[in-house]
Amino acid sequence: MGSTRTTQSDVIQAALNILNESGLEAVTLRAVAKRLGVYLNTVSWQVKTKSRLIELMADTIFSELSLDELPEQPEERTKEILRRLRSVLLTHRDGAKLVTGTTVYETNTLRIGDAIISALLQLHLPHREAVRIFWTLAYFTFGLVQEEQGDSVAYSDSKLQKTLATDEYPAFSRVLTSMYEDSFDDRFEYGIHCVLTGAFQLVDNNEPGIRKGK
Repeated sequence: MGSTRTTQSDVIQAALNILNESGLEAVTLRAVAKRLGVYLNTVSWQVKTKSRLIELMADTIFSELSLDELPEQPEERTKEILRRLRSVLLTHRDGAKLVTGTTVYETNTLRIGDAIISALLQLHLPHREAVRIFWTLAYFTFGLVQEEQGDSVAYSDSKLQKTLATDEYPAFSRVLTSMYEDSFDDRFEYGIHCVLTGAFQLVDNNEPGIRKGK
């Protein structure tokens, strides 16, 4: 076994390497110990449990998201942060699956969330609506990326086309061509646009004038 001192950063990086090579299911404390050439208790000393390791891995992934040179306009800033979030998740195999499988309240995670909520508040949204929109955008982004990273996407799409091209599902048959016109980029942009514009419309309808400073 190695004689140099193993740090928490070493453990996290080794775990991320395993993630990118073999996927989330391959990430275990034992696998990390083997990768580092150290005893299992050395890894356990640094991260305690697998759950804690996953939390630290998620926050490390979030640390790759830069908040530099963002648009000044709050709505565009919100969209750009979400684009960057999607990008860093896609950089890592099973990135979205890892993040959605845990609750993370670490520095980088909170930094991103704070930036999004700050932009939403600058759009003169009531606090409750700003929080609701924040969660909706987060859930949408994580869910879309998880679908995008799914191993069976190509297979399931091909199988689905054959299944829907029948008289058993007439509505699907009518829109079958349109279902495959959009890329994941298109779906993402459309989704965040709809969430934001729909939320603004609801607020303006329910509480006229509250966004008068918009």
